[in-house]
Amino acid sequence: MARRWLKLAPALSAALLAAGLSACATGPASDQDQYVEEPVAQLYNRGMDLLDQRRWNEALKAFEEVERQHPYSTWSRRSMLMGAFAHYQSNNYDEAVAGAQRFIALHPGNESAPYAYYLVALSYFEQIMDVGRDQSTTERALKALDDVVRRYPDTSYARDARLKIDMAYDQLAGKEMEVGRFYLGREQHLAAINRFRRVVDEKNFQRTTHTPEALHRLVECYLSMGLEQEAQRAAALLSHNFPDNEWYARSYALMTARNVPVLTSDEAKQRGWLESLLGNVF
Repeated sequence: MARRWLKLAPALSAALLAAGLSACATGPASDQDQYVEEPVAQLYNRGMDLLDQRRWNEALKAFEEVERQHPYSTWSRRSMLMGAFAHYQSNNYDEAVAGAQRFIALHPGNESAPYAYYLVALSYFEQIMDVGRDQSTTERALKALDDVVRRYPDTSYARDARLKIDMAYDQLAGKEMEVGRFYLGREQHLAAINRFRRVVDEKNFQRTTHTPEALHRLVECYLSMGLEQEAQRAAALLSHNFPDNEWYARSYALMTARNVPVLTSDEAKQRGWLESLLGNVF
């Protein structure tokens, strides 16, 4: 995914850069820092300048040097987090996660902790693969994103995390659909139904883009098994919630071709079919 790094943590980077410049202006480094080859503020601000130039690997080396030469300074804490950010920008996601988690473990109450949690979540989110692959990374991304929302609900990080949570659930629902279509193509209808029903039944999946197709695939499966009432119920839910969707048009055509009546919303309500599942959500 294309990114512009300044949009990810503008407040953090600006604050840390300002702090660095302020420190430069206050005078020489403390006695404790006099033994080093290069002043700590100079090292840190060099790293920030390199970040501005998008020279991620060089910036990382500068921040690592701050930690090496000044391990007990406030600059070291800042460099730890900015080094993790440089790893993230270099697509070294495992290193970014490790660096951010190290910051959290050592400085859990620091004012930059929310961003550290957010950086962990971003690093997992960027690794979400296509639906044909194992989705364990998506699960980790969801957990990390939920951590951000739960711990810092009123921050801009939480607002962005909520959007990414929806995208991650869409990815997982897509995986269920991919497996369900595999079973359906081999006429293993019960196995396919289990996958499609998960997309329809689970609250976190119901709002994804895959729900209309999942309902249509249920219509297909039930008709193939001769379960006309179940097919009618799935079609009624599809009609009620997505009346203008192409998947409802397909279900309507399929049921008409099989001479199975398509119920109106009022008829479905009379049978109590719209009192559960999607009828309570959408």
